[in-house]
Amino acid sequence: MPLAQYVPADKLIHALAEYLKENVKEVSPLPWSSYVKTGSHVERIPTQPDFWYIRCASLLRRIYLDGPVGIESLRTAYGGRAKKGMRREHHYKAGASLIRKPLQQLESAGLVTKLGTRGRVLTDKGKSIVDRISYKLLKELQKDIPALSKYLPAKVK
Repeated sequence: MPLAQYVPADKLIHALAEYLKENVKEVSPLPWSSYVKTGSHVERIPTQPDFWYIRCASLLRRIYLDGPVGIESLRTAYGGRAKKGMRREHHYKAGASLIRKPLQQLESAGLVTKLGTRGRVLTDKGKSIVDRISYKLLKELQKDIPALSKYLPAKVK
């Protein structure tokens, strides 16, 4: 069982984003990334200053938990509902470029690899990073909430 499933997603993603920002030189925002929306279902561009790193960290977590994962399933996962005037709301997929380009950077960093036509999976280096950060966050959570330890696997206790 992956440790990342026991950690709250927001804490893990922000910790992974900080790690990527400080330690992985291959991952950096592209010049156009601050001007584009994430998909046709949203109205505005992302307002977070380090959105690129948060997206990369979120992709790492998603691939870690669900991998092997392809671009189309990630587009569906990052998509959302939109109301277009008088038409009914329905689900729109996210833009593929804001998924593909971060994945390419994570591949060049050696954290993600393609698995033929089945999609992308984490490499051993990527799994190690996510596991290490998840373990550290679980230990911090265990200090803050002692009752949490009865729900965690034996190797964390």
